[in-house]
Amino acid sequence: MNRTITPSILPKPRGYSHGVSTTGTVLYVAGQVAHDTTGRMVSSEFAAQFAQCIDNVLTVVRTAGGGSENVVKLVAYVTDIGKYRECTRDLREVWKARFGNYYPAMTLVAVSALIEPSALVELEGIAHLP
Repeated sequence: MNRTITPSILPKPRGYSHGVSTTGTVLYVAGQVAHDTTGRMVSSEFAAQFAQCIDNVLTVVRTAGGGSENVVKLVAYVTDIGKYRECTRDLREVWKARFGNYYPAMTLVAVSALIEPSALVELEGIAHLP
């Protein structure tokens, strides 16, 4: 039976679920943009948006009972691959602060636009819950 995951600190989703857990162990996390708890974009800077996207993904995972070590796959959608490359040093620090030296399976996809016009990045993930 599927269970929807809706963290109370994230903006209420409309037309989707933040996460869906199947069989109690697999969690699919919907694409998360860099909205803060009020639903506003945190910044126009790529690294700050990337950090908030990770935080939002991890919020869903933690609400479902997992942690960063339970994330097994991430897909990053970016609107400007050049900005991603320019920020790799900052992104490394963002990553280490949240995941340490752990790296799940990952995919990076360049897209022409995201549903949120000011979003530069969107992250979706899969976690294997304890």
